[in-house]
Amino acid sequence: MEATFYDQVGGHEFFHRLVSNFYAEVEQNDLLRPMYPEDLSESKRHFEMFLEQYWGGPKTYSEVRGHPRLRMRHAPFRINRVARDAWLEAMSTALESERSTLSEDQFNELHAYFDMAAHQMRNV
Repeated sequence: MEATFYDQVGGHEFFHRLVSNFYAEVEQNDLLRPMYPEDLSESKRHFEMFLEQYWGGPKTYSEVRGHPRLRMRHAPFRINRVARDAWLEAMSTALESERSTLSEDQFNELHAYFDMAAHQMRNV
């Protein structure tokens, strides 16, 4: 059986680092930070579980939270072009910090996914 993308990039440890790096960027961003609760621990956990499941890891996200329903979960937030771009910049910085642990194809696949997802969450 072929290893999942999750396994190929380093499993839980990779996604934990990526999410930690992303939220470090969020904490410094005046536009993004107010969209998140004061305590980021649940947001981090949910995002980490979601990414792990999406990329072939444990199904913990669905077991805990049900179907992802990303557009519905993001509907309460005003996500315009500027917010989308800020989110994408934060994720790109986080992903760049992991570039050395990824092949060029893995990096490009992750980047393309985050770009697509950010565009889909825009609701204004």
